[in-house]
Amino acid sequence: MGSAELDQHIGVLEAYVKKHFSLSVSSLAEFLSPWKTYHAERKEVLTHQGEQERYLYFVLEGVQRVYALNSEGKEATLIFTYAPSFGGVLNAMMTEQPSQFFYETLTPSSFLRAPALEIKRIMLANSEIAQMINLGVSRALGGVLDRLAELQLMSSEEKFRSLLKRSPHILSLVPHKYLASYLGIDATNFSKLMNRVKI
Repeated sequence: MGSAELDQHIGVLEAYVKKHFSLSVSSLAEFLSPWKTYHAERKEVLTHQGEQERYLYFVLEGVQRVYALNSEGKEATLIFTYAPSFGGVLNAMMTEQPSQFFYETLTPSSFLRAPALEIKRIMLANSEIAQMINLGVSRALGGVLDRLAELQLMSSEEKFRSLLKRSPHILSLVPHKYLASYLGIDATNFSKLMNRVKI
């Protein structure tokens, strides 16, 4: 990885932060300082259940998911991440508790990643950065609550249509069995919706 390529990737993160948050020039430079490039292959588990979340990720390429696994081996896909967005098991990173979930790549993926301990150190030293990260986590929580409401209140078709409205490109990014799990829909019913609902 050459410094020019790393600088280019840092530029993508810088543009994302400037678009979504307000940071002073000095705080932005401090926030950007610990990030390094990381590549992962398809179906690579970056964070295991029971482990500490050691990194905050920023997705440059590829698709990933956060999923839960019960004692009987049943999976539930909870969140997808793809460029440009932050990734990882954020609640585990913020609380410094072992993760309850897995973070896995679904396709070959490229990231910037920063050590969680370094992010926490920067947050303690810089209230502006702490406020930005807390705002980002709060927005993510809002999205999760919206999705919980959808899962409990909407029919299968309504959930499918809502997903397409929110993320119309996701059908080409994510294998359909994971989308079915994400929506809480049986895979067979998901296939029927694919055939019936106009996209």
